[in-house]
Amino acid sequence: MRNNQDRFGAKQDGSETPEEATKVLDFVKPTEFVQLPSKGAYPAGHPLHNQETVEVFYMTAKDEDILSSQALLKKGIAIERFIENVMVNKSIDCSTLLTGDRNAIIIAARSSGYGNAYETTVKCPQCGSNSKEVFDLDNPKIKETVSADVDLNMKKEEDGTFSTIMPKTGYNVCFRLLTGKDELEMVASKLSKKKTRIAGLEKNVTNQFRKMIVSVEGHSDHVVVNRFVDVMTTRDSSHLKKCYAKVVPNVEIKNDFECESCGHQQELEVPLNADFFWPDS
Repeated sequence: MRNNQDRFGAKQDGSETPEEATKVLDFVKPTEFVQLPSKGAYPAGHPLHNQETVEVFYMTAKDEDILSSQALLKKGIAIERFIENVMVNKSIDCSTLLTGDRNAIIIAARSSGYGNAYETTVKCPQCGSNSKEVFDLDNPKIKETVSADVDLNMKKEEDGTFSTIMPKTGYNVCFRLLTGKDELEMVASKLSKKKTRIAGLEKNVTNQFRKMIVSVEGHSDHVVVNRFVDVMTTRDSSHLKKCYAKVVPNVEIKNDFECESCGHQQELEVPLNADFFWPDS
């Protein structure tokens, strides 16, 4: 008989080298393509410019370590590190991703990791009682951006920003879509020792406006923008919120909620934070 051990170069004792074992156990992380709500609305030169999908890895045990890291959670960067880890194309700077695209990646990763049924505890906005709610992650609603809205006196500019006329002051305000970097900076502002508070008041709305607004009447200086935000009327503030909600591309998971205790009815949306992966922890 032919000596098959010599033929195939196997060791006489039947053992394998680490290299041989690695070849036999060729671990390949599965991937999937996630639809981007923005449809690649990124500047030329960005890896996702005009791309409608992005390839991401399925969740792994390492991703669970990231999402449960107390150090990362305390710094408010667990989700950021998680997104970085699941991206196949490492040349993509995750901090530049638009908020809606980040949300799409988070939802897809959670669904592939734990299944499409997301059960969590929700609190009734009316009476405060708790109840269980199940959201289907496999049927997200893709909300695309719009290029103009006559009722809001708003339009998209050639550089990708949006402009609108404020109803109260009549100022022409130009604003942009928020990115992961903006979110991280706002989270860091909350966690910083130099908290942006006055008598216990957090400036969540005004801080977001400072990030969004590019210029006021053509003036892009931060001093001008900040001054405008500080004196912005409620009517103008409400108008800007409506404009942003209209143009921001996003992916939404919503349920029609009815409280078993008081009968209150309301549409509820899944909050996409680190608790999204550990709802009952």
